Amino acid sequence: MENFTRLFLGLLAVLIIVLVFKGGNTMGTSNHEIVILETSKGVIEVELDRTNAPITVDNFLSYVNEGFFDGTIFHRVIPGFMVQGGGFLSDGSQKQTKAPIKLESNNGLKNVAGTIAMARTMVPDSATSQFFINVVDNAFLDYAPGNDGYAVFGKVIAGMDVVQAIEAVETSSNGENQDWPVEDVMIQKVYLK
Repeated sequence: MENFTRLFLGLLAVLIIVLVFKGGNTMGTSNHEIVILETSKGVIEVELDRTNAPITVDNFLSYVNEGFFDGTIFHRVIPGFMVQGGGFLSDGSQKQTKAPIKLESNNGLKNVAGTIAMARTMVPDSATSQFFINVVDNAFLDYAPGNDGYAVFGKVIAGMDVVQAIEAVETSSNGENQDWPVEDVMIQKVYLK
């Protein structure tokens, strides 16, 4: 019995050492923060990838932490492609953003179904607050020689059914904006888990 106790305590000590030194992070400093998006269609949980997209994650979290996304809408919905939000109010006005960030599309992350990426103009370093969630694999959005791509910075870990519900809404146009949901899809609140 004494040998069993020593073996058990030895294995327990090894387990603790492995957890402490091999990523059993108990201090809340993970490189994969989780953000909750409460929408009018349900809740989406997104795991951010700071390791591969540090500038983009810092930018996104700066908007999250100041409540920027609260009360915005998913303003662009294209079935079989993506759902986009993070910059418009339901009246069609666009929110004032911070300065654009450097494009981090060459980070090894791919625009596959369920990933979140930054929207931008045709200028590579133009992303500010708007983001999109890929509803299918969109390899043509990935970085490649001659293609600047779009920076993936996380993935949906819960609520993909909510993303699909958003994808299914009826759309029309709203002034110059195409693929605008007929009924508002609100982003009610966004916060760190």
